[in-house]
Amino acid sequence: MHSYTEENYLKALFNLSADKGEVSANELSKQLGIKMPTVNSMMKKLSEKKLVHYESYKPLRLTEKGKREAGLIIRKHRLTEMFLVQKMGFGWEEVHEIAEQIEHLHSPNFFERMDALLGYPKIDPHGSPIPDKTGKMEWIKYEKLSSCKEGDTVRLAAVIHTTDDFLKFLNLRELSLGVKLKIKTVEKFDGSMTVSHNKKGSDTLSHIVCDRLLVEKL
Repeated sequence: MHSYTEENYLKALFNLSADKGEVSANELSKQLGIKMPTVNSMMKKLSEKKLVHYESYKPLRLTEKGKREAGLIIRKHRLTEMFLVQKMGFGWEEVHEIAEQIEHLHSPNFFERMDALLGYPKIDPHGSPIPDKTGKMEWIKYEKLSSCKEGDTVRLAAVIHTTDDFLKFLNLRELSLGVKLKIKTVEKFDGSMTVSHNKKGSDTLSHIVCDRLLVEKL
């Protein structure tokens, strides 16, 4: 069993190293808002538990055990978010902070029951994959809306770099998972897009927004 703080480090390491498999201690420090000496001290502790590959001045990497433990924490978080949305009627912009607290419960049966009640979902309310019971996560390959071209028709499949304000922004535009988007124009100067979708008329989305929306082409 790991402490609340250790679990937060493991989850941050997992998310930050998703693309390259490693992350610098400085990146981890900035992400968590914790000073470098404290980060290094925790990395030594996690290394002793065989959760992290740690050497001074070298990138940090989770061990296979560390990946599994981090995946299980993320599983609890994302299952909780889905339960809050599907069974309790919360908005997708309301669930993160609640799930942050519940993910630290050490009760496998509790989360297995939650999983069963939900019908064993594969993704959370934001379209992110839910790790399985072994902590393994199947990454889904979507592309960013910002990489699509004029004339493409796509389905909104996931949202990344989410904040409450960003999700509220999407709510106001009736942009939710499953919405079909037709790209009408792409502005060459700043990458903004004019799109039409099946819940609302036309809308103009900035490049920043398009970069956070993951889609699959239809």
